Amino acid sequence: MPLVEIKDLAKVFYRDSQRIPVFDGVNLEMEQGEFLSLMGPSGSGKSTLLHLLAGLDKPTAGRIVVGGADVTGMKRRQLAAWRAHHIGFVFQFYNLLPVLNAYQNVELPLLLTELTGRERREHVMTALGVVGLSDRAEHYPRQLSGGQEQRVGIARAIVSDPTILLADEPTGDLDAKSADEILTLLQRLNEEFNKTILMVTHDAHAAERAHAVMHLDKGVLSR
Repeated sequence: MPLVEIKDLAKVFYRDSQRIPVFDGVNLEMEQGEFLSLMGPSGSGKSTLLHLLAGLDKPTAGRIVVGGADVTGMKRRQLAAWRAHHIGFVFQFYNLLPVLNAYQNVELPLLLTELTGRERREHVMTALGVVGLSDRAEHYPRQLSGGQEQRVGIARAIVSDPTILLADEPTGDLDAKSADEILTLLQRLNEEFNKTILMVTHDAHAAERAHAVMHLDKGVLSR
């Protein structure tokens, strides 16, 4: 059984009386430990697909099953608890809280769990160690480079040991050197820690780091 199964997925937005279909009949399977890149023109629905997979939005039709759990059938409270344990999200613009230091930003997802303070600290320091920022735990976002901020974002995404990592243009706001370092880190998470990763990118060079590249265009997903 695949880790991720998307079946006949459809999403339609409405603007006043205007019906705006994003995609219709998308199907996708991902195995444990797979690293896939998703490419496509702006407005093709790449980020929407990630949001649906993370349970941040509801599809118009179809099913999404992750690790045997039917995400589309969950209520809002169920989704929040499920997401905290199973989804790690990496954003293009980091989404770090400027008033919190790196340690506190990484700890945020764990505040939704029943871990003790000592257990949370162990998880946070392990995640910061994995991304090479153990010595920056007390630094605030303004004291970090863009690449370091994204590393904090990745540490936050992996701190709860999620089932799948969803990366939405993770190198889109970085210079070439920092982008390359982030892609190498994602590859390491996949190869050494067997993390399943779905990465949206416009960059063909970045997409090549994955096991396979998919294209979403005019509502059609293809490999």
